[in-house]
Amino acid sequence: MAELKTKPNNQSVEEFLDQITDPKRRRDCYTILKLMKQATKAEPQMWGSNIVGFGSYHYRYESGREADWFLAGFSPRAQNLALYLMSGLERADQILKKLGRYKTGKCCLYIKTLEDIDLAALKELVRHSVEHLSNAGRKN
Repeated sequence: MAELKTKPNNQSVEEFLDQITDPKRRRDCYTILKLMKQATKAEPQMWGSNIVGFGSYHYRYESGREADWFLAGFSPRAQNLALYLMSGLERADQILKKLGRYKTGKCCLYIKTLEDIDLAALKELVRHSVEHLSNAGRKN
């Protein structure tokens, strides 16, 4: 079985964010950092070389494969900010209606800029995701 390459490490979150050359993108990332820290009640940690994760949980696929992953996280990508909400977004329709402009993947929310988003709704969405994982008994 292949081992996950994206693991928590001791790289500095602040050093990582300070390397973002676009000042607006860097400010957005620091805002998300603060928001996710409040919503998850967990300290940020680098996962791999470019994901800031908060908290962790253990999961097991039906195949028997197991791993640890972060509860919520984000990464400044070239085209957008990728927010990882690990409980998925399908159970958050009411919150998403208030959020603003975004695109989604299975567990990802893609945002161009925080100017397009209602930050209170985003915080609620992160909390909702973390609570769902916690209630499922998978939070460490």
